[in-house]
Amino acid sequence: MTDQSDALSGTNAALPAAAQPARGAGAVIPREILWSFVLVTTLFALWGFANDITNPMVAAFKNILLISNFESSLVQFAFYGGYCVMAIPAALFIKRFSYKSGILVGLSLYAGGCLLFIPSGWMMAFWAFLIAYFVMTCGLSFLETSANPYMLAMGPEDTATRRLNFAQSFNPMGSLLGMWTAKSLILARLDPTDEATRRVLQETTPEKFVAMSQHDLDVIIGPYFVLGLVVLTALIVFAVARLPRIKGEDETRIDLGPTLKRLSTNRKYLEGVVAQAFYVGAQIMCWTFIIQYAENELGMAKTTAQMYNMVAMVIFVSSRFICTFLLKYFSPGGLLMSLAIGGFGLVAGTIFLKGMIGLYCLVGVSACMSLMFPTIYGIALKGLGDDAKLGAAGLIMAIGGGCLMPPLQGAIMDMNAFNLGFLTLSSTRASFVLPLICFVVIAIYGFRTSRVHRHTY
Repeated sequence: MTDQSDALSGTNAALPAAAQPARGAGAVIPREILWSFVLVTTLFALWGFANDITNPMVAAFKNILLISNFESSLVQFAFYGGYCVMAIPAALFIKRFSYKSGILVGLSLYAGGCLLFIPSGWMMAFWAFLIAYFVMTCGLSFLETSANPYMLAMGPEDTATRRLNFAQSFNPMGSLLGMWTAKSLILARLDPTDEATRRVLQETTPEKFVAMSQHDLDVIIGPYFVLGLVVLTALIVFAVARLPRIKGEDETRIDLGPTLKRLSTNRKYLEGVVAQAFYVGAQIMCWTFIIQYAENELGMAKTTAQMYNMVAMVIFVSSRFICTFLLKYFSPGGLLMSLAIGGFGLVAGTIFLKGMIGLYCLVGVSACMSLMFPTIYGIALKGLGDDAKLGAAGLIMAIGGGCLMPPLQGAIMDMNAFNLGFLTLSSTRASFVLPLICFVVIAIYGFRTSRVHRHTY
């Protein structure tokens, strides 16, 4: 733990006088900054929408463009790659200017990426869609690098993790809306012709195949275009809004070398970055491939399978509120470890239990994942002082775990079944060994937070 003064996630002095909480302030959300809190919280829903309208597109592009599981999962590589590439530049920009400036840049890139879907669809080029996703998430990287530590700083230190968990509770609400949009406005409107028939058409009547593909891509473009307009509206609102400045924002000098040196010697922080990478990988794999699991193992249609994805998100939302409440009574590290063990057990069920029981286990994993992102984030950043601005970037870069692991899982799905001697596993079920490993790493971090790093939390 560094001994920087005035931790970013910390003291009442971190806010200007006008935003100081009232006497007796142990409030999670001081009333003086309620409007700013509400406004910034909308960003959590906005990036949740982007995440979960995108997950089903992996299966959609596979069928539309007749590509492999590995190739279609490059959607997630491009989407989460933006987080990884832009996190450090975003942190340096925020340090040089302000959290509000970071939010404005983020919204601009987010809107620009959405609008790039229009020429991508006209070109019918998968690589162009990947660029659009990458630009979108460069914007999301700015938003998350700004909003998460800003939320921690909006009040007393002793309620910082609860405040971030509460704000993060609105992220899955945006996710649910994104899932519904994907199901009702995209998947349900795609041409129902299956992959085998499309391949025949591609060989025998290519003009009909091109027309069908163009129709489907136009269906995908529409919701992203509307999303771009919504984000542009949010950009205007934030541009005119007055957000409280946090203590330290007026210090614009960038001491990159010393800051990185301090962070590199902070074990709690470094382990948090690793745990976050594995968490994001587990989350994206479990949610992205629910559709493929239901299709390949149970023969479900994509729209039916997406319903299970939505059920998983409802469970995630409900569990987030419950776990935020439980943090009043249990240590963050201990609760994190317990949930990771539960996630391990449910993923094991997904792998080894056939039929609907395996699918139910996969859906149930969301209850265990709900607490993880904001809790790992809060644990890793607590006590970093102004170093938390760059530290936050490391944790956002960790979202790159979601860029690397889905293609690996897709590659496993493209393989033949695995004969273990006592049991034969389909490649779909076997591929979930990757999130299984992820939960082991998270459980270790929760344990070490409770036992090894407890003096720094």
